[in-house]
Amino acid sequence: MSNSLSIVFMGTPEFAVASLDALVNSRHKVLAVVTAPDRPTGRGLKLQQSAVKEYALQHNLDVLQPENLKDEKSINKLMEVLMHADLAVVVAFRMLPKAVWALPRLTTINLHASLLPQYRGAAPINWAIINGEKETGITTFFINQEIDKGDILLQEKVSISEDDDAGTIYKELMEKGAALLIKTVDSIADETIRPINQESIPADLLYPAPKIFKADCKIDWNKPAKDVRNFIRGLSPYPAAWTEIVNEEGKKLVMKIFASEVKPDIVLSPGQMLIKDSIHIYIGCKDVAVEITKLQLEGRKTMAVADFLRGFKLEEEGYSIKM
Repeated sequence: MSNSLSIVFMGTPEFAVASLDALVNSRHKVLAVVTAPDRPTGRGLKLQQSAVKEYALQHNLDVLQPENLKDEKSINKLMEVLMHADLAVVVAFRMLPKAVWALPRLTTINLHASLLPQYRGAAPINWAIINGEKETGITTFFINQEIDKGDILLQEKVSISEDDDAGTIYKELMEKGAALLIKTVDSIADETIRPINQESIPADLLYPAPKIFKADCKIDWNKPAKDVRNFIRGLSPYPAAWTEIVNEEGKKLVMKIFASEVKPDIVLSPGQMLIKDSIHIYIGCKDVAVEITKLQLEGRKTMAVADFLRGFKLEEEGYSIKM
């Protein structure tokens, strides 16, 4: 039988659960799981466990939740576990100091949702779609002192269709990433891996993938319709592109938009909203209009436009886009 490695897994969101599950069901041994501390959420500020912690507890795995990875006293137990590990595996976790990632015998690897060196950063799936890419992928690499710049281990490409959004690509990369991670760990255990320095990969222009905040999600209707549509699907379903609408009395509401289509035969001024037949919403962009097909008004459920217009009379109440 091939070598089995002792692994410490680090991750927090749902995206990381598939990889952890693959490791649990592999030939390797998960010594412990490291994840974010429980956080208060919702109106009642009830403590919420991460998706990774929920999985770990269901499978009787030891869970560590250090508050501060730079405070040696608070990570004593983590450092002790890492010293007995062959490898640490990171999937959608925070940045690690060298004192942590360098401890395992074979150091630490990361799974990243892009084809590195492209889209280094916290939101690679979103930015790839926002930028209109036709292809993305998944990469495993050795962690070093620079963010997402360590030697590449393995990669797999994934096509992005016109109908994909961040949610569909998220699910596909989550599944393919788990399989690629096991292939990587197996290759490291079997000593067949051949790392590639990222600087040796030609790239005319490197696109970053910085963290996305709410203010970054506001739609700019002065951009071409195709760019607006890419922006919407690149942020759908989360964190969601939005625009602000206002009526004649000055009442303002935030409208999240999750899906749209370019309408080359409809021309409106940027930000001009047209309601047609009580089932269509068109909004003008720099060149032509987009049709909004799925949206959510603050305080309401996400719904198709026809259903939305049955209960909320945008036109009758005098609402328009606030530019």
